[in-house]
Amino acid sequence: MNKSNNINRKIILNRKTKNYLIGYSFIAPNFIGFLVFTLIPILASLALSFCEWNGSTNISFIGLENYKHMINNETFRISFLNTLYFSVFNIPLTMICALIVAVVLNNPLKGVNIFRAVYFFPYVCSIVAITAVWNMLFNPDIGPVNYFLSQLGFRNLPRWSVSTKWAMPTVIMASIWKRSGYYMVIYLAGLQGIPNYLYEAAKIDGASTWQRFTKITIPMLTPTTFFVSIMVTIRSFQIFDLVYVMTEGGPGRATNVLSLNIYRSAFIDFEFGYASALATVLFIIVAGITIIQFRNQNKWVNYM
Repeated sequence: MNKSNNINRKIILNRKTKNYLIGYSFIAPNFIGFLVFTLIPILASLALSFCEWNGSTNISFIGLENYKHMINNETFRISFLNTLYFSVFNIPLTMICALIVAVVLNNPLKGVNIFRAVYFFPYVCSIVAITAVWNMLFNPDIGPVNYFLSQLGFRNLPRWSVSTKWAMPTVIMASIWKRSGYYMVIYLAGLQGIPNYLYEAAKIDGASTWQRFTKITIPMLTPTTFFVSIMVTIRSFQIFDLVYVMTEGGPGRATNVLSLNIYRSAFIDFEFGYASALATVLFIIVAGITIIQFRNQNKWVNYM
């Protein structure tokens, strides 16, 4: 009996080991990719943030000098405030636009799939093509937007991306137009997971369209909204490509954000240590906000 029990245990252990190996083999490529292209570069950047290096000389340890220089650097303060400005407006407006479009396109309209594809199309378009078209539309002198506003009787028209006052709002509008299609698809998935009998029961009870939206749709979408809020927040603080192609951080430093500041410090000024310090601060900001959002996750669930 003891021998048979030992044999059975060995067979069970072998099966478990085999299952573990199969499972690990599936996640190994993703784990290796994360290790090589994400974790190791993050740790290397963190170590380099305490050093001075221009890419050609020897790396020298300087302690917290890069962080001290950052605190006293006006460009860093401006880029941080610009990033905050962009995020404060871009996050809620993107989520609201995506939700409104998703609710509209969740109805059985004629040609609804075409409208969904059209609204999603900017997300998959080339960022260069989008910014070229956007700059043409909002050209302060010959653009159709200012022409339309002038026909409506407006005077002192905005200079849009060539104005220090209007450059960031222009970038925010372009970002909302490009990114909200992706989050619209996520909201659509959430909407289609809401049982229809909830709306039918609300109609029987005499609930209006607005009441059904606020008492059923919004609460049932809280897990989706929580996920979307995290994704939009991360993308907003990491904004780079749209600003770089559309305004190059200008005019002046009106749209110079943290990611663009990191790029210029590393690949134009060749201050890799200082750029790594900037990247570390940006990582801490994004990670801190994400952790706060996850800690408040219970409030989202309780609201639902």
